Amino acid sequence: MNRFALTFAAAMALAVPAFAGPQYVDGTGFAVSGYDVVAYRGLAQSPIGQSQPEGVRGRSDITAEYNGATWAFASEENRAKFLENPAFYAPQYDGHCAYGVSKGGKVPGNPNLWRIVDDKLYLNITDVVVGFWEEDVPGNINLAEGNWPGLEGNDASTNVIPKFTSEGPIAN
Repeated sequence: MNRFALTFAAAMALAVPAFAGPQYVDGTGFAVSGYDVVAYRGLAQSPIGQSQPEGVRGRSDITAEYNGATWAFASEENRAKFLENPAFYAPQYDGHCAYGVSKGGKVPGNPNLWRIVDDKLYLNITDVVVGFWEEDVPGNINLAEGNWPGLEGNDASTNVIPKFTSEGPIAN
């Protein structure tokens, strides 16, 4: 293959978007347990070391499809925002626990254990794990980013979220 063909092939490989790995979906059948991922942007974040406000449950009649999963929203406005840029609103690591990814694995993310860092939504699995995550958020994100390319294509976690039961989106 000549140099031009190699350069063109490399450029085309960079131009094609990478597909996300499988989204974590719990027993509710919805991404993020049926919580509205756009609504996190309107919640007041608590300082490190303090519990975040609970997420906002979506509605079963306001949904969208993305990354092989169904997402629920609290309002049509939030659904429209999500559809404009789903990758911006979707949690990092396909809804898996950010600290778990930093340690090299895929475990579920709890929609009530969240933090937005540098305009990205991160979920964690338990309040104990949140403590470990918050000891060094930038360092843990750096580790997770390094681990994610090797984990992303693996199957989504099939584990349940400990100490958490979601009723799923609000039925309307």
